[in-house]
Amino acid sequence: MKVRLLFLALLLLLGACKGENMRPLPYLSETPVRSFKAPQKVLEDGKDYYARLKTTKGDILLDLLEKEAPNTVNSFVFLALHRYFEGVVWHRVIPGFVAQTGDPTGTGRGGPGYSFGLEIAPGLAFDREGMVGMARTQDPNSNGSQFFITLAPTPHLTGQYTLFAKVVEGMEVVRRLAPTEGPGTTGERDKILSVEILVKE
Repeated sequence: MKVRLLFLALLLLLGACKGENMRPLPYLSETPVRSFKAPQKVLEDGKDYYARLKTTKGDILLDLLEKEAPNTVNSFVFLALHRYFEGVVWHRVIPGFVAQTGDPTGTGRGGPGYSFGLEIAPGLAFDREGMVGMARTQDPNSNGSQFFITLAPTPHLTGQYTLFAKVVEGMEVVRRLAPTEGPGTTGERDKILSVEILVKE
């Protein structure tokens, strides 16, 4: 009995420590803002950033790769802090491939009013599920606000799309997102309810 209580206490302590190390950043807007000329610099040097996506199917925690893709992560954090992603649908969900979102129009053609180029970091690859990349057109300088999470290894995307985050919690939520193509499509589309930016202290 004592061993079990000690184990439970240890688990609670570890949970508390983990919670204390993650500080949410305050939003920069009270309502969603969806048009900008350019992102302002919001990242602080030496900080470790995460994003918690609250969706209609549950929460997804991303580890943002600010060292490998600083411009992309800065843009993502800037948009999230302005509540850009609130209410945005997952407009392209293909089981076994990717789940894509980030377009307020829900058409796959919308963006934040600005665009930027690729950031390809050596050693990063779309080699498993849960890798997060920027969606773009054929123009490599057309990154904006749309992003995708891989649902399987997609090695053909490596070197072609900016990889800027990894799912560290909630991959089962990503797998449950309503498909928009292929078997099981019902017309339902899940939404992002909010994106919270966290800093690991």
